[in-house]
Amino acid sequence: MYEPIRTKSVHSTMAGTTSDFPHRSREEELDIQLAGHLAALLAVTDELRGAAPSEELDTAAERLAAQVTRLRGGHPPVRAVAGQTGTTQLAGLHRRAHALAGRALVVAASRADTAAAILAAEQMDVHAAALEPRELASR
Repeated sequence: MYEPIRTKSVHSTMAGTTSDFPHRSREEELDIQLAGHLAALLAVTDELRGAAPSEELDTAAERLAAQVTRLRGGHPPVRAVAGQTGTTQLAGLHRRAHALAGRALVVAASRADTAAAILAAEQMDVHAAALEPRELASR
């Protein structure tokens, strides 16, 4: 049904041998992915801190920044400047933060990073709790 490949792969001929370019391990790829999810969650947390400052969000932001720094080999994340956000956008920010925390939890669990998984699960709970009164009131 299919014709066999008769020529060499373009990818192998362009790079010479397969050792000509660096490869990352699965763990390194998961670290990069987890750091990205946590950095995005940190950005949303900083936005929420600007809209509704709280000690809980400050603590969460510091813990997230510490995890991102650890995963990036000591390079601290770029922090968002806390700006003013309308109260109508708070629910959307909490939904986005909940989704990002869920993604981070999946990656942390797959790489067996207990500290990051616990932090992500706690953030999911915080943002789900923040959404409950609004979601119930809108029904």
